[in-house]
Amino acid sequence: MKSWFPELIVDLPEADIPFEGVKGWIAQGESQQMVFFEMKPLSQVPEHSHEAPQWGIVVEGRMELTINDKTEIYEKGDEYFIPAHTKHSVKFLSECRVVDYFGEKMRYKPKVR
Repeated sequence: MKSWFPELIVDLPEADIPFEGVKGWIAQGESQQMVFFEMKPLSQVPEHSHEAPQWGIVVEGRMELTINDKTEIYEKGDEYFIPAHTKHSVKFLSECRVVDYFGEKMRYKPKVR
């Protein structure tokens, strides 16, 4: 799958993501990370939580996000916020492009090439 993001994004370090059908590129800050994600349809991320909060926005596509047992559909332009230590999971209903901001320095490590 050719990336939907421009070269400026895909030239960033690729994230080492353990979920099939999910790819991302890391913009690293001093104490936080932004990850530009692309997901194939029907990819999913099982329930988990983080030590720090997460904010995101859907750039393209449709996803089913469950936060604390409450499930909603998110589409292009929709934002979400996941507080620290909050269980959440996601299923991608179409090809998706999402940008997530993680309030922790190393949510994802760069993929070793």
